[in-house]
Amino acid sequence: MTDDDLAALRLASPRALTHHHARSADTIMRELAATGVASGLAAFEARIARELGKAAAAYFPTGTMAQQIALRAWCDRARNVNVAFHPTSHLNKAYAMLHGLRALHVGTSTRLITVADVRAIADPLGAFLFELPQREIGALLPRWNDLVLMTDAARRTDAKLHLDGTRLWQAAPHYGRTHAEIAELFDSVYVSFDTGLDALTGGMLVGDADFVAEARVWQQRHGGLLPSLSLLALAAERGFDRYVGHMAAYRERARELAIAFTRIDGVVPNAPQTNTFHVFLRGEKDVLESRAHAYARDVGTWVFGRLASTVVPGIQKWEFVVGEATMALEIEDIVDAVRDVMGLSHHEVRGHKARTSRSKRPPTRRSTTPLVTTAPA
Repeated sequence: MTDDDLAALRLASPRALTHHHARSADTIMRELAATGVASGLAAFEARIARELGKAAAAYFPTGTMAQQIALRAWCDRARNVNVAFHPTSHLNKAYAMLHGLRALHVGTSTRLITVADVRAIADPLGAFLFELPQREIGALLPRWNDLVLMTDAARRTDAKLHLDGTRLWQAAPHYGRTHAEIAELFDSVYVSFDTGLDALTGGMLVGDADFVAEARVWQQRHGGLLPSLSLLALAAERGFDRYVGHMAAYRERARELAIAFTRIDGVVPNAPQTNTFHVFLRGEKDVLESRAHAYARDVGTWVFGRLASTVVPGIQKWEFVVGEATMALEIEDIVDAVRDVMGLSHHEVRGHKARTSRSKRPPTRRSTTPLVTTAPA
C-alpha cells in the first residue's frame, strides 16, 4: 500500500490502538472554528516561553528548520562549527549541507549517551544537542542525575546546549519535573506540537531574547516566515491544551500495555519510560503488515501501517504510541487485536486460559484495569 492509501485507511478506521483519533486537516480547522481556541501567535509564543522558563519563543513550520538554525546560531557565536549529538539524531545532514557544520557523534547508536561519553570528547564544540527522549532506541531517557552530570560535562567543552525536545511533553512525567525544570539545563529548546499534540505542523524554538531574535532572522532566510504561521499556531495551542495534561496517564497506560503484551507469543515489548515504546514482533514484515491492513478494513480497528525491519531476521519493530485513541479501548481488546494480527489462536496467549468464545467485536470502552507498577521506570 502507498503512504496515501495507508493515510486514507487510518482516517477511515473508527478505532485505533495507537496515537490520537485520526482527524483530517479540514476536521481540525472546523473544530477550531467551532471552539475559537487561540490567544494569537505572539501570545502563544509568550505562553510557551513561560512554560519552559525562558525569555522568548518563536514558532517554526518544521523542526528540521528550527533545530539546524539553533545549532547555526550557537556555532556562529562560538566561531566553532563542531556540533555534538547522538548518532541517531534525525537532522538529516541539513546542518552540514546548508550551514557547513561538522558533526561529532557521541556514544553508539544502540544505547543512551553516558556521562563517560560526554567526558571523552576532546574537540572544542560550538553546540551540543541532546534529545529527550531518544526516539530511535525506544524513546529512552537517562536518569535525572546522569542528565545533570552530562550537561555539566558538556558545558566544559565551551558548547552551548540545545535540547531536541520534540517529545519533551511526553518525557516530563518520567522525571516528575516541570517542563521548565528540564529546560533549565539547556540554553535553547525545541518543542513540537505536531508530534503527540495533533497540530497541523510545527513547533517552537525557545531561549533568551537575543537567541530567538537571531533565530527569526535565519527563519526568514530559510523562507520560514509563512503567512500561515498564525493558523498553524491556532491548531498547536488547541493540541497543547487538549493533550499535554494527559501525558502522565498515557505513560501509565503504556506501562500496563507492555506488561499485557508479554502474554502474547512472539511479542516482546521494551519497558516504557514515556507513552512511546518499541514492541518487537516475530514474523515476516509483509505478512504482518498485510494482516494489520486487512484488520483495519474488516474490523475497523487500526493496528499499524508499517513496521521497521531489525538486524534479526524475522523480527520486526513496532513503535507503539499511546494516545487518546488508545485510552478509549480496553487493554484486553488491544491484546486481542495484536494477537489476531500475529495470527495466533486463543491457546497461544502465554499464561492465560483460552476463551471459549470471542467475536471480532469493535472495542469501545476504556479499560478499568488497575494500574500496574511493576514495569521498570
